[in-house]
Amino acid sequence: MGDVLAGIHSTWEFDTDSVLIRFERGIRTPKLFQVLGERRIPYEALRSVTLEPGSRKGTVVLHAVPRPGADPLLEAAAGQLRTAADPYRLVLPAERETLADYYASELRSALVPQPDEECGDYLVTAPTVPLQFKAFDAKVAFDGKVVSFRWFWTGASSAKWKAGDQSFPVSELAGVEWRSPEIAGGHLRLRRRGPDGSPEEVSGPADQDPAAVVFGLGYGLVHESLPLAAAVLEAVRAAEPDLGDPLDGGGRRTRRANPADIAERIRHLGDLHKDGLLTDEEFTTKKAELLAEL
Repeated sequence: MGDVLAGIHSTWEFDTDSVLIRFERGIRTPKLFQVLGERRIPYEALRSVTLEPGSRKGTVVLHAVPRPGADPLLEAAAGQLRTAADPYRLVLPAERETLADYYASELRSALVPQPDEECGDYLVTAPTVPLQFKAFDAKVAFDGKVVSFRWFWTGASSAKWKAGDQSFPVSELAGVEWRSPEIAGGHLRLRRRGPDGSPEEVSGPADQDPAAVVFGLGYGLVHESLPLAAAVLEAVRAAEPDLGDPLDGGGRRTRRANPADIAERIRHLGDLHKDGLLTDEEFTTKKAELLAEL
């Protein structure tokens, strides 16, 4: 399509095979959008498109609905995002309804009919690592390969202190459980693999589990903890072997890297570097790691 539709908190740029969503950095823009910066959504990742009245008088909303399992961010959120923080909603003034309806029709015609079952691979990339945030009881960091918990003596339970600081290689994880800090009992819990490769059963409260951190007032905020949870989910799925993947020297299956995904990640790294969020050394190191995956 090659056109642009500007909304209140974001702008959608339509291409032949995808839509690039650029989020504004204004004071009233949800902080999650500001952290995401921009996201490229392949049309094959979308299931449907609607145009509906906005929650505020005088607005309309162009809403794209992704396929199940297409986006690690929404999979991690598990329906807990507030409507205003849904990155697939483009809010527009009502006077642009006719234009929005045109783009909605164009977008529907570009969608590729897909089955409703969950996608086998993520089609939308997660936020770029490294990522970190402060929970109530720990500092959480993820570098793309290992999730680490460093306990705070002011918040961690005696059970966690006894277990000591924790490091979880992606290869040992089966998934992530994220409960929004805006809901009672907010936490992030890592799901580990059992000896047979299946997810281990979890029980007990998150404040007693060394594989979990708890949120609280001002800790584990959505725009800080959700991007990390999504990045871990993406890494876990990428690490899962597939019968169609090649074998390494030890006879183990390795995951093929998606060149388009690598290119998108490098572009995002470049933006972070340009904005001063990554040093020259961090940018060079991470770029080399991504290129090595090809």
